[in-house]
Amino acid sequence: MTTHNMLIAPDFSPERFAGWHMFNTLIQKRANLNMHLNIPSSHDEQEQVITAGNIQIIYANPFDAATLIREQGYRAVARPIGKSDEMVIAAAAKSDINCLEDIKTGATVAMADNRDVKLVGLRLLEAIDIEEADLTWDITETYQAAARKVIKGEAQAAFFLAEIFHSFSRLTKTQLSVLIESDLADISHVLLIKEDFPDTEIFMNAILNLHNDDDGKEALAELGMPHGFEAMDEEDAEFMIDLMQTLLD
Repeated sequence: MTTHNMLIAPDFSPERFAGWHMFNTLIQKRANLNMHLNIPSSHDEQEQVITAGNIQIIYANPFDAATLIREQGYRAVARPIGKSDEMVIAAAAKSDINCLEDIKTGATVAMADNRDVKLVGLRLLEAIDIEEADLTWDITETYQAAARKVIKGEAQAAFFLAEIFHSFSRLTKTQLSVLIESDLADISHVLLIKEDFPDTEIFMNAILNLHNDDDGKEALAELGMPHGFEAMDEEDAEFMIDLMQTLLD
């Protein structure tokens, strides 16, 4: 039996790791497909794996999805229901940065290599006339590392994927102060399938019906997606890509 490769973008909280393996096991069983799960440890590693080729399915962040759809022959087929990609800007609780206005030109911002989080964060900073070139960027391997930089005073603020920020330990969160959290609703990770993938229909049937039984519900709960997935068509994908483009402009 042919083995297909599925890649999961690395921007999820560590507690979701087991959930992706449960998800992969269930999909293999229900679609009768051999699926090899690829979970790169960083965005750079993700780029290398995709560039090497032979990845049929990708759970991608919206920024990467736009490029993969427009340039690399993927199409969006599903997204998690009620799980938008919001972001948080935070500073150290003991610092003198208590609101967005306290972030000044020349400040260092720590963050993992996640371009859609950066994009939304910069749009939020427009309210205080701060642009990308006004800041020094410290790109870390993980969001946890970005949090440590802020807590230690090595960065004045950090950008986080909201889900990951809210998954931090109570100790970490008490050392951080939320300056703002986005509320966009229309931007989310999406499930992409390579145009020439031969088993799209049976794969999609397995994905969209995961929420209909206890095993599927358990896997979805582990992923923080209790409502499961909904199908996306080309129009849905184009709307989201246009929205990302609006944020860029």
